[in-house]
Amino acid sequence: MSLIVAIGAQNAFVLRQGIRREHVLPVVAVCALSDVALITIGVAGFGAVVHAAPLVLTLAKYGGIAFLLGYAALAAKRAFSASGLSAGGGTPIALGAAIATCLAVTWLNPHAYLDTMVLLGSFASTYASPDRWFLAAGAMVGSIIWFVALGFGARLLGPLFAKPMAWRVLDTVIALVMTGLAIGLLVS
Repeated sequence: MSLIVAIGAQNAFVLRQGIRREHVLPVVAVCALSDVALITIGVAGFGAVVHAAPLVLTLAKYGGIAFLLGYAALAAKRAFSASGLSAGGGTPIALGAAIATCLAVTWLNPHAYLDTMVLLGSFASTYASPDRWFLAAGAMVGSIIWFVALGFGARLLGPLFAKPMAWRVLDTVIALVMTGLAIGLLVS
C-alpha cells in the first residue's frame, strides 16, 4: 500500500476527478486495472529485465522527468488561470479525454513502473512461486481498494472545493509535488 498510496500524478488526477465527480468510475477502473497489469508483469519477472537494462531505466527516468514537469506546468497554469478556478474546478472534460489523461498519468509515469514492476517485482522475487502470487494478489486488492476509496471518497471534499481558492491551492500543491518528484528523479 505504501507504494500505491504515494502522492503522484495518478493519484492527483483521480482525486481531482473525484472532487469534480466527473468520469470517476472509468478513471478508477483504468487506474486499478493498470496497476493489476503492472503488478502482474513485475511479479512475473519483468522487473529483473528492466533492472538489467540500464538504458531502459535511463530513458524512463528522463522521459519521466519531462512528463512530471509537463504535468506540473499544466497544474500551475490551472492554479494561476482565472478560467480554471470556478466552483466546478474548470471546464468539464470529455470521457475520452479523461481516459486518455488517466492512461497518460499511469503509463507515462516512471513511478508506476518503478513502484509496481521494479520494487514490488524485486520484493516478490524473494518468495517462492506460490507465495509471490499471494503477495501480488494482496497488492492488487490494496490497489483496487485505494483507487475506489480515493475516487469515490473525494466527493466528500466537494464542499471545501466549492470555493475557487481551494482549487488554486490543490493545483499549486500538485504542481509543487510533481516538480519535486521530477527533481528527485533527476538527482537520483
